[in-house]
Amino acid sequence: MAEHTHVLFVEDDDVIREATQLALERDGFVVTAMPDGLSGLEAFRADQPDIALLDVMVPGLDGVSLCRRIRDESTVPVIMLSARADSIDVVLGLEAGADDYVTKPFDGAVLVARIRAVLRRFGHASGPGAGAAAPAESGGAGDGGVLTFGDLEIDTEGMEVHRAGVPVGLTPTEMRLLLEFSSAPGTVLSRDKLLERVWDYGWGGDTRVVDVHVQRLRTKVGQDRIETVRGFGYKLRA
Repeated sequence: MAEHTHVLFVEDDDVIREATQLALERDGFVVTAMPDGLSGLEAFRADQPDIALLDVMVPGLDGVSLCRRIRDESTVPVIMLSARADSIDVVLGLEAGADDYVTKPFDGAVLVARIRAVLRRFGHASGPGAGAAAPAESGGAGDGGVLTFGDLEIDTEGMEVHRAGVPVGLTPTEMRLLLEFSSAPGTVLSRDKLLERVWDYGWGGDTRVVDVHVQRLRTKVGQDRIETVRGFGYKLRA
């Protein structure tokens, strides 16, 4: 998977940037490393990488703002790098459209594993819904591969979503999350189960990733469409 996979890496610390670039290149990734957000944005537009690794605290254009600019133009996967697991920057990065985050200092093997996990679920593609798995049997009314929940229509074959007839733009992570909910409408899915199925975590992860993505998804498909079941998780209203 790593062979010919192009990574944009934006990090202002020279030591971390060079060491991480070497580690990723040893694993077969092609890496473009930039020291600040503005040069990172230019490189993104020029090179169209397969994935972006963005440090939160970089000069010129901070990582959160850079993530937002990238998300305005592309659904390419984004992983944020943050110095503190409890930093508000983690949530801000996820709200800006990041798909995952890794805290510093990080082990090179852990970073590679997270990159591979993101690329697997994106199917190494950047189009809306790319790499998303089709849902299992669903109770939603539908025609062929189209599931209907109220004014929400999910085309599981064309990977398209419409709300009241209007196209809804989802990132691949949001699409996978919606497909998980639509595969079992009315069934409560725990945060840990969603981390395992959507984020491909075979280990414990930060459930804030799930919470922020659910909130982002709600703003697009309807705040009442996905219900919070306190102490258990979330479910799609059938």
